Amino acid sequence: MQELPDCVYERDEPNIITPKSPTPNHCLYLSNLDDHHFLRFSIKYLYVFQKPIDCEILRDSLSRVLVDYYPLAGRIRAVKPSGDRNQNKLEIDCNGQGAVFAEAFMDITSNDFLQLSRKPNRSWRKLLFKAQASSFLDIPPLVIQVTKLRCGGMILCTAINHCLCDGIGTSQFFHAWAHLITGPYHDHHLPIQPFHFRHVLKPRDPPRVTHSHPGFTRITLGDQKASSNIITLDVTKYLQSQPLSPATLTFTPSLILRLKKTCAPSLKCTAFEALAAHTWRSWAHSLDLPLTMPVKLLFSVNVRKKLTPELPQGYYGNGFVLACAETKVQELVNMNISHAVKLVQEAKSKITDDYIRSMVDLLEDKTVKTDVSCALVISQWAKFGLEDLDLGGGKPLYMGSLTSDIYCLFLPVAGNFDAVRVQVSMPEDVVKRFEYRMVECFGRKS
Repeated sequence: MQELPDCVYERDEPNIITPKSPTPNHCLYLSNLDDHHFLRFSIKYLYVFQKPIDCEILRDSLSRVLVDYYPLAGRIRAVKPSGDRNQNKLEIDCNGQGAVFAEAFMDITSNDFLQLSRKPNRSWRKLLFKAQASSFLDIPPLVIQVTKLRCGGMILCTAINHCLCDGIGTSQFFHAWAHLITGPYHDHHLPIQPFHFRHVLKPRDPPRVTHSHPGFTRITLGDQKASSNIITLDVTKYLQSQPLSPATLTFTPSLILRLKKTCAPSLKCTAFEALAAHTWRSWAHSLDLPLTMPVKLLFSVNVRKKLTPELPQGYYGNGFVLACAETKVQELVNMNISHAVKLVQEAKSKITDDYIRSMVDLLEDKTVKTDVSCALVISQWAKFGLEDLDLGGGKPLYMGSLTSDIYCLFLPVAGNFDAVRVQVSMPEDVVKRFEYRMVECFGRKS
């Protein structure tokens, strides 16, 4: 795979974009759904646009939108401990220090990028300015790089700290930014006003864990026979110890419909349920996991309308939890896909108001961590409107993640709302097996 050329930066140091007018100066509480260990990283988005937008316009509109989204101009910090319960708690210092905005040029065309780099690779990282910081907490929550291309096109990359918002919140922020670019200059009214305060998701006092939460429970493999050559198996550690290569497959609406039809006729399911079940089975099958081993599927579920009362409109913090389906490998790969679909549906059905409150209370204990040792994690980016972002030069030619990981992304496809691109990284020798398993039921490669 051909690597991208180096970026030539416009200046030695990037701009720091601060809010255009004064903003509240206070510390913002982060909920337990925001700051638990699994989310302590930045989500990196990549857009390819056919037409450029003047960087002065982008900087000015970003400065204006940061007035409303002022926590993104702040800095994350650890809360001063006050008893054991607050150990390792994070908050946002809303100090208006600003977002990082870098400008660069790369000597390629947008078509070069789309043709030569069909899958993420390490050279894509050149498209995002790397903020120098001694720790995760010192990286500004919002880092942006605009890279102009030889053809006149533009690549926009952003890194947004996951502790501040999820995919829905990110889409809300991006569209607010676009609104201030494309709307009348003096119209500062956003279609959706951001709701900042996370106290609606504070734990109960005292915390009450009323449900089992298998997504946070370490799997015990038990005694294995010597013939299995496995005593214990941490799939995540195994994957992270290998050279990884991304697998990327696009499922059109017609392929998803065919996939749904492979389920029992009486089983109604959504496109997500069918594709998640199919991806989980293909993943386990291609890794050749021991048949008696328990295996999990963790997938994001939007809880904004599942709570009582519902989260306020404009809530852009993390409003999702990870649902957990689990079974043994032999049941997952040997039974019909409808078995896996039912497990996904059962996991979704458990996400009730009390279940969510129980999970918030569980995460008050900062020693609790998401158990990914024997799990595929699927994050849903499709259906959020991320691919519809128009900064004034038209919708993107491509939208996706800057990087690929062992966690699976369901990505939107620019220009095709109902299509889904499945992306996950696996060991190089496993990628072909995974891709084969993903398309074998269709009789041809997707």
